[in-house]
Amino acid sequence: MVPVEGGTVELRDYFNMNKWLSSDYTLSDPGSGSDRKVITWTEKIDPFYVMKYPVTRQLYHFVMRKEEVESSGINLPITEVSWLDSLLFCNELSRLLGRTECYTITNESANTTYNQKANGFRLLTDAEWQYVCKAGTQGYRYEKIDKIAWYRENSNGSAQPVGRLLPNPWGLYDMIGNVWEWCWDLYDPERYGNYRVFRGGSWAEVENNCGSTVRRKSMPDFKIDDLGFRIALTQP
Repeated sequence: MVPVEGGTVELRDYFNMNKWLSSDYTLSDPGSGSDRKVITWTEKIDPFYVMKYPVTRQLYHFVMRKEEVESSGINLPITEVSWLDSLLFCNELSRLLGRTECYTITNESANTTYNQKANGFRLLTDAEWQYVCKAGTQGYRYEKIDKIAWYRENSNGSAQPVGRLLPNPWGLYDMIGNVWEWCWDLYDPERYGNYRVFRGGSWAEVENNCGSTVRRKSMPDFKIDDLGFRIALTQP
């Protein structure tokens, strides 16, 4: 785990002025450039610890007591995990290491709670993720993309072992590309229901979709082969 000093971060997103076409959030009007407006907001970041890499298959399978991973795959980031799966992993790792679980998980993700006073492992918040990804830099990426990220043009069509490319200035690897990373936050509950945030781009994305400010969203039970997660600890 890498210690991170506190600070502030400005976040940005595009707000679709059109309404969803269905009340269960399964269909939407994607809108065009003229239908969207940019919104920005600033959040304070308290000191915390963040994992140097995305959670790997080896670590995930060990903690969750699943079958052993073949040697060729131990350092690949875990994928095909939902937001709920990532919370279960955090709680289980906390129990294994004698820490207090952060999450009280229910069948309704909107009612799942996060105990901010717990000393266990957790997901990064949306704001924390962008803060540590940028690592004090100002641009969309902290270095040329081929030096730091696996994306469509260089990934050979699959996730790649973590830690093979250059880290960001704070020593964090694969923040951009390789796999998207789940965050704790609801994206926008008033407009998108239980959709949760994920960040960073992946091995399957084009260059423009891999960067420090790109935000995506999906339901908490969504799983796909280019979406994983990274974990954090709140500093005492």
